[in-house]
Amino acid sequence: MDNYPTSWAPRQNVVVVAWVLTLLLLVATVADGFFGDAAGAVLLGLATVAIGAFAGHWSLVRPRLAADPHGLLARGLGGTRRLPWSGTSIRLRNTRRLGRDGVTLEVEHEDQLFVFGQLDLGEDPRDVLAVLDLLRERWDQRPHT
Repeated sequence: MDNYPTSWAPRQNVVVVAWVLTLLLLVATVADGFFGDAAGAVLLGLATVAIGAFAGHWSLVRPRLAADPHGLLARGLGGTRRLPWSGTSIRLRNTRRLGRDGVTLEVEHEDQLFVFGQLDLGEDPRDVLAVLDLLRERWDQRPHT
């Protein structure tokens, strides 16, 4: 039995927290509109839309990345793209912004570039790369049917 995960998506608890936060912000926006100032309601409304957009995105595009013997499947709002193992390069990109180190997984095939962070994958991109390297190695050794 294969013990490796073959798909990655945002953690379910993060998605639930984002939806709960969206609901709380919506209630605060309505309350501030009736009982507070208009400027505060506008700012709360913008925050509600932003967090709701993230929650919606994370709910709709699951899984973000999947692997099978034929290659990778990268999913986004524009649909699912099949990326065959041949001609697809996978690498880590380390960046430093605002004093913090960030790691992203970059998947490149022809002229397409997909960038996945820890929130997109639900786990550390370094761990995902290690699993993808093992899977690619295993499936490249199988006879093609």
